[in-house]
Amino acid sequence: MSDATLPGEPRATAARPVPFRGGGFRPEAKRGVGLMVFVVLLLVIEWGTRAGWIGNLTLPRPSDVGATLWDLAASGRLWEHLGPSLSRLAVGSLLGVTTGIAVGVAIGLFSYARAGLVPLVAAIFPIPKIALLPLFVIWFGIDEPSKYALIALGTFTPTVTSTYGAVDNVDRTLIRMGQSFGLSWWSIVSKIVLPGALPGILSGLRVSLAIGIILLVAAEMLGAEYGIGAYVLQAGALYDLERLFAGVVILSVIGVLVSWLIGLAEKRLLRWRG
Repeated sequence: MSDATLPGEPRATAARPVPFRGGGFRPEAKRGVGLMVFVVLLLVIEWGTRAGWIGNLTLPRPSDVGATLWDLAASGRLWEHLGPSLSRLAVGSLLGVTTGIAVGVAIGLFSYARAGLVPLVAAIFPIPKIALLPLFVIWFGIDEPSKYALIALGTFTPTVTSTYGAVDNVDRTLIRMGQSFGLSWWSIVSKIVLPGALPGILSGLRVSLAIGIILLVAAEMLGAEYGIGAYVLQAGALYDLERLFAGVVILSVIGVLVSWLIGLAEKRLLRWRG
């Protein structure tokens, strides 16, 4: 047959493959773009503070903040504050996230759990967790347990919500297919429901752990001698902007590292998506 087309017939075009995966179109990694944005922003602020159109009481020079961070690390005081903060964040988040995932999965799978726990979670979620800190101090004392409890509660409620939402969004066609092949209830849950809900659970963890970092700072501002929150509070009381922004940078780095670790977990656990 001839490749020529008759007059009036549309000319066939070559099919262009579309990258696709189970969760949608495949995003392309653009290495270095995020770092470039940070560098450009810091250079603009540095130039603005040196030129004088950004006041010293508005933003400190990034170079001065960097020098403060260097002195903090060289003197060893960085780990005096960072160590307790990471410990509190790890313990509190572990308690809140593991409990939240367990409760969220139970709500997604069992009708009685959904009927009994969803109203309770909906009632707790809107409460500002920082407002409960004095109550936790009364219950658990001013030491570490009250800080663990605040972070655990703050990470618990968003984790529950994202988890049972992810379970609800699992494709019901796959569940019916498993039932038609005679799979047991546990096999359907472990091989279909939980893997299908995992992307939503991991996405919810980004929000939950970010909330945990916010509550960590709030908890350390009350009755803590060491910790990034206590360091920021001390700097603010002295109007020391370089130290204040140094603490903010440390918190930002913690947030970036947490997000990066969740991204690694997504790559490792969600390889089945292609």
